[in-house]
Amino acid sequence: MQSMENIPSTEPSPEAVPTTEVKSSQRITRGAVFGWLIDTAETLILALVLFVIINALTSRVRVENISMEPTLYPGELILVSKLAYTLGEPRHGDVVIFHAPNNPGEDYIKRIVGVPGDQVDIANNEVHVNGVLLNEPYIAAAPGYNGSWTVPAESLFVLGDNRNSSSDSHAWGYVPLDKVIGKALFIYWPFREIKSLTQPDIVIASQ
Repeated sequence: MQSMENIPSTEPSPEAVPTTEVKSSQRITRGAVFGWLIDTAETLILALVLFVIINALTSRVRVENISMEPTLYPGELILVSKLAYTLGEPRHGDVVIFHAPNNPGEDYIKRIVGVPGDQVDIANNEVHVNGVLLNEPYIAAAPGYNGSWTVPAESLFVLGDNRNSSSDSHAWGYVPLDKVIGKALFIYWPFREIKSLTQPDIVIASQ
């Protein structure tokens, strides 16, 4: 009877495992990791480039006061186009963000009522621009003040939609065009308040 100790084993010893398979597996693993790192780096670079481009073209602004109610309320976030007036001209009715002429370091948001050369007259709770009575369903209440203004070159006449609770052109004058940051496009937060802020020229629409 043959002894069990003399029966040759059919299992390869650890020393018999081909080393070429181990090296090949290591190369595949390293290649996969390297490829993942390259893909991740490309994704991060693309995201950074897009972030820089978006920030160069637009701005995100948080509404902080009540001067534009009921169009805008404190806490709402709006998207602003920085290129709007590089590619086009300011229009009556545009909602704009600008560096406050009377308050350095502060940014205001108001509605354009007068552009260069316009005659703006406010009396008897009505606003006339170049003799045209504005139809303004977006305001909180009719203005309780009176005055007449001729808008100079390179300037804007702006009012808040909350006419009687707004620090604007009727109180401190005109906004130089070079102080304008951009045009408000739409509210994007909170989601339930999402809406466009772009509308037809309010003077033309009132004729």
